[in-house]
Amino acid sequence: MPDVPDRAAVPTRDPRAEPPGGFAAKDPAGSSAGAPDCLGRALADARSPRFPALSPYVPERPFPWSGPGLPLSAGGRRQTDAAAAFGGPRGRAAAGARTDSGPGSAVTGFATVGAVPIRHDAPLDLARLLRLSLAAPAGTSGRLRPVPSAGALHPVRAYLLVGPGCSLPPGRHAYDPHTHRAHPRGPAPDGVPAGVLVVLTVAASRTVAHYGHRAWPLLLLDAGHAAAALAQAGPPTADVLVCLDADGALLSAAAGLPRAPARHSEWQAAELEPPLAAVWFTPTGGSVRTIDPLSAWATRARASAPVRAPGPPIAQPRELSHTQRLLSLLAQAPARPAGTWHPASRPEGVTGKTLTTRRSAPPDDLRRPPERELLASVLTTARTASPAGPDWTVVTGGAAPALYTGSPGRPGLLLHAHGDARPTLAHWAARQTWIGTTGAVLLAHGCPDDAPPAEVRISHLAAGYAIGLAQTHATALGLRSRPIGSWQQADLGAALGEAPGRDWVVHGLALGAPPAKTTTPPATRAATPLTTRTATAPAAPTAAPRATRPTPHSTAPPAPGTTARTTPPGEEERP
Repeated sequence: MPDVPDRAAVPTRDPRAEPPGGFAAKDPAGSSAGAPDCLGRALADARSPRFPALSPYVPERPFPWSGPGLPLSAGGRRQTDAAAAFGGPRGRAAAGARTDSGPGSAVTGFATVGAVPIRHDAPLDLARLLRLSLAAPAGTSGRLRPVPSAGALHPVRAYLLVGPGCSLPPGRHAYDPHTHRAHPRGPAPDGVPAGVLVVLTVAASRTVAHYGHRAWPLLLLDAGHAAAALAQAGPPTADVLVCLDADGALLSAAAGLPRAPARHSEWQAAELEPPLAAVWFTPTGGSVRTIDPLSAWATRARASAPVRAPGPPIAQPRELSHTQRLLSLLAQAPARPAGTWHPASRPEGVTGKTLTTRRSAPPDDLRRPPERELLASVLTTARTASPAGPDWTVVTGGAAPALYTGSPGRPGLLLHAHGDARPTLAHWAARQTWIGTTGAVLLAHGCPDDAPPAEVRISHLAAGYAIGLAQTHATALGLRSRPIGSWQQADLGAALGEAPGRDWVVHGLALGAPPAKTTTPPATRAATPLTTRTATAPAAPTAAPRATRPTPHSTAPPAPGTTARTTPPGEEERP
């Protein structure tokens, strides 16, 4: 990669400066006044080298739903001691109310909780779907799950809008990934389509405490990863559609969630959860394209509010309030409220085992470069994941380091630029030096400085969604991988000699070939008699290792007022 030319640093503006009248101010047309300028400041600040302020650890809040919920697994057989401890008093009470056997009926394929039947032989098994995507493994703290998350904080929550043909009874349900249970939150309106519609929201408090002003792009990426995990976990008997651009008000109404103004009076015990995406599972062959599922679910009044927590409301940090308002702004899509639905595809070779065993590899396991054919296959998966979203580039090392892109209708990799860009990427990605020696890096890039809210939202959600698909495909191909979520001053276009501020790195995926298997020859395991030793040393190799051609990377000093640390507070990659 060419050296990054010297230029003025991106101005860091105060993201806390709100438009006149605050974020809620409206113009006569109904749009948020000052929204583009506010978003531009937040985007510039998230991309700046400013380190997040240190914040105290914020424990995960108990889920604000009353009752023990419905066990998704047959008979409720699930170890929940650690999960109950995570869920607070309500979670512990729910775990204590269950038994290993669980109540059941004499009807084959059914279990009951009170008078509610749960059908475990239904066409769409929600227990399997969620176990392969969002559930915390039984008996664990819940940090490592089938879906990756920045800092292993897992802020994404799922609301299940269940129609006919599912293992759960029809109605609205809130999913608890720690206990693998669904909490009923209201009946289903008449005429809802068969299958299940999953609305994804983000609870930002812990991510903001860990990443500060850099949290909101990571929350969008996390939501995209969760949508990808759900889409890949769908059974072959269901069609899967994904929507990343529906209006937040419609998503809230469909899921039975109050919008921000009503939250303070109706949901005092709950954190504001901006809705960002939806995944729809329907029986294969159904005429789903003529139905607007969100409008069908939004026709009835919202579900009853959760039980209010005793005591005064918890004080909310200013950074968290800013992030929640910013995400609510990005969720607005008045031009196309119902959003755009596109079919999801599972990469070739991905199985249920692939989804549950996928893990982010340690950096030392990512040093070997993957084969070009495998890189081209993973790049194609990312490029074709969503019809909208960022552009894609693969950065490679080795003897001939280069940047490659893909071309529609052409297999393989298309050379874009010569040189080793990995040291520059390591500098941009919060100075994670291990990236400079990784085998390859898949990059999602775009989202210019002046991007409107709709483009900022879709760029990050689609990047997280596509990297989620690419990582599972890489796992199925035997490659090691590790997502990279946080990027600062990562102006890829300017580094390649193009206009600055137009082409920024949004997300990345480090890739490496599996470690080479080494076997010890039998002769070295047997003792050699002293009489057979010779005084001649083994011949030295005649060929020296081939040297790479690294290109100098940006060595610009930190911006004034910052400290030259090797890493910011907390890890910036996704464990």
